Amino acid sequence: MKILVCVKQVPDTSGKVAVHADGTLDRASMQTIINPDDLNAVEAALKLKDDTGAPVTVITMGPPQAESMLRELLAMGADKAVLVSGREFGGSDTYATSQILAAAIKQIGVDEDDVVFCGRQAIDGDTAQVGPQIAEKLGLPQVTYAADIQKDGNKITVKRMLEDGYMIIDVKTPCLITCIKELNQPRYMTVNGIRRAFAADIEVFDYERLKDDPLIEKTTIGLSGSPTNILTSFTPPLKGAGMMLEGADQTTCDTLAGILADKHII
Repeated sequence: MKILVCVKQVPDTSGKVAVHADGTLDRASMQTIINPDDLNAVEAALKLKDDTGAPVTVITMGPPQAESMLRELLAMGADKAVLVSGREFGGSDTYATSQILAAAIKQIGVDEDDVVFCGRQAIDGDTAQVGPQIAEKLGLPQVTYAADIQKDGNKITVKRMLEDGYMIIDVKTPCLITCIKELNQPRYMTVNGIRRAFAADIEVFDYERLKDDPLIEKTTIGLSGSPTNILTSFTPPLKGAGMMLEGADQTTCDTLAGILADKHII
């Protein structure tokens, strides 16, 4: 059994977002973090490792500097890290990204007992598309928005979050599961883990390594192979200070009602 986790290094959106002229993010000029939902996916994988002893491999597609993120995940307890990196992959949208990651996962191999974890969505796109698209391209059953995961043999029971409740789904391995923040609390790196992470080798899958896969064609990867076109990208303006009304008398209530009526809220 193997456990695979797809992760992404994303811009820290609490700061200023820089954009190239073609609409793609200028990632080199921004501070980066590990995508928050992906940390929950990593924790789910590590918990399953604790229960079964199966090794955990973390996979990311990104520039060479994404190696630092992978070492953090190794320090948390992952056993192996794979960096999918190449200029040919730059500018990929969710469709192209899922093509590339699916090809990388095929290189690693998905066996009968294996599980692939992804975060629900990335904070730089908020599409929640890459995980499900990878599952479709690998022919794997998928369960999204996992709020609880229990494994029994080759069956996994997932408590899937809905807008108004939960759904309990049984799925057989191999499968792909996307994780939400309510699933768990990611663990911290350990001192021994940090020492091991910086001594570990990170395997790199470049274009030459993946180009023979049917999923990898110049027409379906990178900016030119991405069907999504970004018309414009910008940092939204900061909201102005709110209006505070003090008091709990009739006059205050009438004032509040008047303001809400003027804004056509009531």
